[in-house]
Amino acid sequence: MSVLKWIFRIVILVLAVFLIGAFFLPKETSVARSIAIDAPAEEIFPHVANLKATEAWSPWLSRDPEVQLTYGDVAEGVGATMTWASDHPQVGSGNMEIVEATAPSHLKTALDFGDMGTAMAYFDLVAQGDATQVTWGFTSDNGNNPMLRWMGLMMDGWVGPDYQKGLENLKNLVEGA
Repeated sequence: MSVLKWIFRIVILVLAVFLIGAFFLPKETSVARSIAIDAPAEEIFPHVANLKATEAWSPWLSRDPEVQLTYGDVAEGVGATMTWASDHPQVGSGNMEIVEATAPSHLKTALDFGDMGTAMAYFDLVAQGDATQVTWGFTSDNGNNPMLRWMGLMMDGWVGPDYQKGLENLKNLVEGA
């Protein structure tokens, strides 16, 4: 048998393993990070419920000083929107809309990254004595897309550190550090 036939068979086998293996991976990807902030939820919530206020602690916006931000007519809460555009690969382009807001404990946003897909992000704020446990997370439905399912395995490593940095920035901002 010729070398080309063996190479062709190996390529077909690798593709089959990739495609079939993807369907054994989770359909949903989720990432979450938490931090305790020494302030009541009522003092923290405005920093996440007003999309313009997120500029002060976002872990991504500082990576590209040229990022273009556009805000909708609603300033905060349900219906507030933000669109961003950047050539920086770690910022990219997309839009976000707040779809749920229960002050001062919960906020949910719909994210659209264009060709990169969609996701839902959330903030949960839970009182813990004089502090508040703030959890920032997201979930994404990868559906039957094998590439998204494989990428889902890496999302915690890609997004998790940014979420942690953002929460640390938020903590420093709220606590005045």
